[in-house]
Amino acid sequence: MPTMTAAQQREQAKVAYDAFLAGCPSRQLLDRLSDKWVALVLAALAEQGTMRYSELARRLAGVSQKMLTQTLRTLERDGLLIREVTPTVPVTVDYTLTPLGSSLDGVMRQVKAWAELHMDDVRSAREEYDAR
Repeated sequence: MPTMTAAQQREQAKVAYDAFLAGCPSRQLLDRLSDKWVALVLAALAEQGTMRYSELARRLAGVSQKMLTQTLRTLERDGLLIREVTPTVPVTVDYTLTPLGSSLDGVMRQVKAWAELHMDDVRSAREEYDAR
């Protein structure tokens, strides 16, 4: 196997989506998935299945209407959820995870569970750090 230059290695890594490289598009996806509202929307839909906008707004305490709408639109654009409009009076809008969105369920649940389990440890570390 021939030796590759650093530039060739970087170019090959771009094709393989290496998030450590500045220009890699997977960085945008990682940024999106690390957003708290994205994580909570995905977790809520994974738990409940199909949900209406108002149900999601109630479940995600503290989310603004604008932020929830933006989050749902970006998740739909990324192919992680489906928005289904039913022409009723008033219009009914349901959100459901796609198979791609469902494939994130285990990862997102683990991150959520880790945060809940270790929050006291993180608080202690913060207090210790701030006291220095």
